Amino acid sequence: MSFAKLIRVSFLYEHVPSLLARSLTAPTRAAAPTPAHPHIVVLGIGNVQWGDAGFGMRAIERLKAGWRCASHVEFVAGGTQGLTLLPLVESAQRLLVFNSADFGRTPGTLCVREGDEAMRYLHTRPVSLHQMDFADALACAQLKGHYPRELVLIGVQPLAHDAYGTGLGPTVSAQLDPAVALACRWLRRWHAQPRQLAQPDAGSEAQVRGNAPRT
Repeated sequence: MSFAKLIRVSFLYEHVPSLLARSLTAPTRAAAPTPAHPHIVVLGIGNVQWGDAGFGMRAIERLKAGWRCASHVEFVAGGTQGLTLLPLVESAQRLLVFNSADFGRTPGTLCVREGDEAMRYLHTRPVSLHQMDFADALACAQLKGHYPRELVLIGVQPLAHDAYGTGLGPTVSAQLDPAVALACRWLRRWHAQPRQLAQPDAGSEAQVRGNAPRT
């Protein structure tokens, strides 16, 4: 087992029992009323410093620049924040994630995965050995019983996942618009009311956090 995996296992072994104990001993409260519209989160993850691994971040930037949704939809650039995203995951009833992952396909192939199958491909490259990745946030949310009712991954097969200091390659970059189109199809299915902007918002890439067929 690699050192990074040992750190991850150690972290979960140390902290997950306390998280579960906290939820079991918390005072019982009356169930909160179900909101009229479930909270939908569209999340981009990945490390823009490592070539095609930045696909998820560039996809959420592209979506934010050209589209708006209803007020119960949130666009978030998660990057490599990993376990820090746990509160966000717990708040989402429906979660759509952009990421680049090894699907075992030809580079540039766009893939859609749902539910437990999506979790297999939601690891991110950490920026240090001490950082937990996004899959750990999902696992903790599941253990605590606060997990999205629907989880969808829109991902691309990378060509260069370890090219430090480079941007997306042309093969992967060509899939940004198709990935956004797929996301909008899911958002329409979820009644999120996606609507295209007449003019892309040039400043939105700097401020990403704001307001489906399988292949």
